[in-house]
Amino acid sequence: MIYPMFALVLLTIFVGVRLGAARFANARSGKVKGSYYRLMQGDAPPDGELKLARNFSNLFETPVLFHVFGAIVIAKNLAAPLPLALAWSYVALRAVHTAIHLSYNHPIHRFLAFLASNILLLAMWVWLAVVL
Repeated sequence: MIYPMFALVLLTIFVGVRLGAARFANARSGKVKGSYYRLMQGDAPPDGELKLARNFSNLFETPVLFHVFGAIVIAKNLAAPLPLALAWSYVALRAVHTAIHLSYNHPIHRFLAFLASNILLLAMWVWLAVVL
């Protein structure tokens, strides 16, 4: 279970590093005033930075429930093929969601990846409730 959790952590760090680089580049080039980042107020940054920021925030919302699930599975020694398959599928769909969000950003496609990942998340928690 630790490997899919680690993969999601790596995805989160990847997006966070890209966000930091975009903010630095936008401030350095003058596209965004450096003062904007003090309170995140003022003229809006370019769309690319906004997408990165929103996706980074997304990776701290429902994925928290995934990490809690994984921690419980590890702590209770409940590792089994089904939760592992669900976990890897969840991580794959979160990666698809991120790829859509940061590229062509079609709302319906992004929502379908989000919905499918949350259905898997629910399935993980139902499985956990049944086995505990």
